[in-house]
Amino acid sequence: MISIRNIILMLNISHYKIIAIGKIKKKWIQEAIEMYLKRLPGLEVIEIKDNNKAKEVHTIKEIISKNEILVTLNENGQSFTSKQLAKKLLNSHNQNFIFVIGGASGLCSSINNLASWQLSLSPLTFPHEIARLLLIEQLYRAKTITLGGPYHKE
Repeated sequence: MISIRNIILMLNISHYKIIAIGKIKKKWIQEAIEMYLKRLPGLEVIEIKDNNKAKEVHTIKEIISKNEILVTLNENGQSFTSKQLAKKLLNSHNQNFIFVIGGASGLCSSINNLASWQLSLSPLTFPHEIARLLLIEQLYRAKTITLGGPYHKE
């Protein structure tokens, strides 16, 4: 059951953006992403072309604004349980987050160095398409955790 307290404390997904390098080529991944995006109205996903690193860095820097907290995804980042991630996002007091997922060859170190924090979805390495799906699913899960919904099981 959703309480008034949970509504007040819920994550505002419109405060989150994802920059993803490269296209989703696998239909099943695209369908899964679209399913979660329907459940997360307001989440903006910006897909940029997989180019050379210099162009990617330039494009990413153009998209990021000063009032956004930059979070890059990589296997060396900080790991969280789903509940810990939900709590971290909830405790951000609706700051604007921009998550950046590298392409097939990863992110340039200069972008990782700009990040306020780096997030690891797992110590395993995933293709960028699956990393995008996992991040979107975890944002959905974080939202349902803060609402006390039945999606997240213990």
